[in-house]
Amino acid sequence: MANIRLIRRRIRSIQSTAKITRAMEMIAASKMRRAQQNVLAGRPYAEKIRQVLAHLA
Repeated sequence: MANIRLIRRRIRSIQSTAKITRAMEMIAASKMRRAQQNVLAGRPYAEKIRQVLAHLA
């Protein structure tokens, strides 16, 4: 009986770890998406700066 309890406890522990891992993956995906949006938003400015510098050179 103690063996069954240990197995059940281990299963609960693994399920809890899986939930935490999924939450961390979702947070990381959200941060990555936000970073990609920031990069895309900054591209026109970077391109304009590149053009101005090329014109000066």
